[in-house]
Amino acid sequence: MTTVLVVDDQDLVRAGIRTLLESDARIRVVGEAADGRTGLHLARRLRPDVVLMDIRMPILDGLAATAAIRADETLTGTRVLILTTFDDDEDIVEAVRLGAAGYLLKDTGSDDLRRAVHTAAAGGNLLSPTVTRRVMEQLAAVPRLPPPDPRLAVLTERERAVLARVGLGESNDEIGRALFISPATARTYVSRLLAKLDARDRTALAVIAHRAGLDDPGHA
Repeated sequence: MTTVLVVDDQDLVRAGIRTLLESDARIRVVGEAADGRTGLHLARRLRPDVVLMDIRMPILDGLAATAAIRADETLTGTRVLILTTFDDDEDIVEAVRLGAAGYLLKDTGSDDLRRAVHTAAAGGNLLSPTVTRRVMEQLAAVPRLPPPDPRLAVLTERERAVLARVGLGESNDEIGRALFISPATARTYVSRLLAKLDARDRTALAVIAHRAGLDDPGHA
């Protein structure tokens, strides 16, 4: 059973999220909070697997609450998923920097949201391809520092090509179309890259690709 704490300042939104999540028998909403400070207190008391966190809230906003949860040694098993209507680039990058397990918009489909909760609870990280692109655009403003990552030397030509597409924020389907392979094969290559490069998720792979210059469209 995956336990979830919902933190959002709108009563109707919290009720809707609860109903949506609990339509999956494997998810139980154990608490609700209308502001970040109350959410932090409840997280410490309830120790949920996942906190679904809005950003714009009174008293303590979602980013500050996320930082506090990630810094709390008693909450190492709790993952934070940002769920918000705001797609501000700075908020996205800051949420990733603070260690949020994912950043989702409130127009995310019901099945995708439930799947995201399970993924986060299992230790995975997720950003939609669109959000990944936004993060990479922000990183593009940062000068690239040599030398190149020596780990790239162990990659095959095909693996480098897949890494380049990940750096562009592409999904497995998009990678498959670009490289004329199936989405399942693309997923296999991504899994190999995660292992070879000791990267925790696709976002980390995208950062590696960016620093190596592989996300330049001329490389892809």
